[in-house]
Amino acid sequence: MTTSSTPNTNTLKPIEPKAGCPLYEVVKETVVSAIETGHFHPGARMPSTKELSRQLSVSLVTVHRALQDLVNVGYLERTQGRGTFVVEDRKSKTREFRFGLVIRKEASVADIYHSQILEGMRQASHENAIDLNMMHFENDPRIDCDGHLLVNPTQPELAEYMTKANRNQPVLVVGTKAPNDEVPYLDVDNANLAQQAIRHLHGLGHRRFCLVVGAKDLSTSTERVEGFKQVCDELMVPEENRVVVQASSWHLLAQDKMKLTRVLNAANRPTAVFAGGYFLSLDTYDAISTVGLRIPEDISVVGVDDPASAAHLSPPLTTLRQPLVDIGYNAVMTLREHMVNKDHKLHPQILQPELVIRKSSGSPT
Repeated sequence: MTTSSTPNTNTLKPIEPKAGCPLYEVVKETVVSAIETGHFHPGARMPSTKELSRQLSVSLVTVHRALQDLVNVGYLERTQGRGTFVVEDRKSKTREFRFGLVIRKEASVADIYHSQILEGMRQASHENAIDLNMMHFENDPRIDCDGHLLVNPTQPELAEYMTKANRNQPVLVVGTKAPNDEVPYLDVDNANLAQQAIRHLHGLGHRRFCLVVGAKDLSTSTERVEGFKQVCDELMVPEENRVVVQASSWHLLAQDKMKLTRVLNAANRPTAVFAGGYFLSLDTYDAISTVGLRIPEDISVVGVDDPASAAHLSPPLTTLRQPLVDIGYNAVMTLREHMVNKDHKLHPQILQPELVIRKSSGSPT
């Protein structure tokens, strides 16, 4: 129900373009800021598209796109024959909250890791009337979001994003640890992943190990390498019997597969491989087949993540199952609880993986 038909007579200043940000997004931020600072009060009729185009020094098409987006997300409403108005009670007309979902541009949302985390987020947002707006670390934090979920950022990405984030918009890091407890995070115990895998293989009789791990700029990779080294120290595995193959990405590129092939062809080759990712496990299977070895007769393999296909590999993959859906679900619910009750402080949370034993791991022959 609108209460005023007179638009605010104060004009807005022409906008300044932002590098890497579409012009209509800058217009949206300007209009939202004007609403939240009282320049356009609840129930007020907005200036016409033509007038806003003049005030902001942008095209009619740009203003129309920006206003339509703000109608879609509940800041504005259009009344046939009367114009566009500022919504009086935005909470009653929109979702409960709106969270920015920030994902690395190198990430694939089709892979097991991201797709399952996103599925958990989808479930929680659907159950609790929460909008998720996908963003990238290169963008400025959107001012129309109530909070932000940062999925698996590198430490430089996280540091840069925090310098741009609004203090009134809480941030929760998902899938990696923040460098300090000032930024809350929700993650799996990555060191424990490696430790469970190597202890399982050591218990089967293996004494020569290879760790295949993802790109070093991800804290998950760093933590798995640390866990691997710690457990090898505990089990008194000699340095010459522990090899780390560091991939350049989330899977083995051609040069990475060559490194692994050389390790597998060595006279004192490992008898067991821990592949720190599902696609790394598939690439490891391929490399082992290429050099003519058999799993598990000649070499055992333990992987990470447990999609349905893991049980149908030849042989079925022994793996560390991460609670990825739970991570995504808990991330949204944790941020929501903080928004509902500010006394509910955000704090670091670590979930534990589960070892699933199948036929890819066995005693060395």
